[in-house]
Amino acid sequence: MPTDQQAMQEAVKSIISGLMDRVMDRVLNTDPFDFDRLKTDKPLYTALLPEEILKGSHFERRFVTPFGHVWEELAVVAAEHGLGKGESGVTVAGTVKSGRINRITEVLRGLEHPDENEGRKAPDWNQELAYVMGGGGEDTPVQVVCDVLAEDTEKGLKYAFELKAPLPNSDQTKVSKEKILKLYAMEPRQVSGAYFALPYNPYGRREDYAWDFPARWFNMREDETVLIGDEFWEKLGGRGTYQTFINAINEVGEQYKSRIYREFLGVEPPHET
Repeated sequence: MPTDQQAMQEAVKSIISGLMDRVMDRVLNTDPFDFDRLKTDKPLYTALLPEEILKGSHFERRFVTPFGHVWEELAVVAAEHGLGKGESGVTVAGTVKSGRINRITEVLRGLEHPDENEGRKAPDWNQELAYVMGGGGEDTPVQVVCDVLAEDTEKGLKYAFELKAPLPNSDQTKVSKEKILKLYAMEPRQVSGAYFALPYNPYGRREDYAWDFPARWFNMREDETVLIGDEFWEKLGGRGTYQTFINAINEVGEQYKSRIYREFLGVEPPHET
């Protein structure tokens, strides 16, 4: 493995270990599972489900919630070891002609509300962007807060990413599309590219992605401004980045699985051949 990928893998392991240590501290100390309290709060659940199932659900909720920010941390690591620089929560400021802002609103309205004659429009990134860019008018100050901003330090190119969970809701996706369109509509352009990105694909292949909510706003299978899974990570870190992440997470996962069995569930880990 090249040195830069080794460094990336160690950085990924550090971030994931930090997350898991915080989760373990929470479920063991600050917010432990309390079956007696659950019997009072949710008597139907405790009457129908085994305690082990409910205990696992308690852990999962405290694990999933903080992962949103961790994806951004991992994206920054990939950018730093690939393109050269990465930051999260960066504000990009510029000006957008008033007519373009109006057209962005019009595009979003057409995707959200059905037309009396044609019904709801289907998303088409290239067509929508061309329409937005045709707007004129006065320059209007605009600020866009990017989930992740990465810079190719050799070429001097900047890329903005709206990074969401693999199954985002409709409102999140709408906001992201508005932000991406504003980034492209700025004059002068502040970024070389802007993308709606998902960290992995629960459906496997890009052409099989089938979650309905973001599909209202993007053609998730074809729009070039959408990056899913390995496309996203390799845009940031280069070829092999996604597999480097998987390897690092698998390595860290083994030790924490054992801890979860012993310290949280109170049983010995099953023997694995």
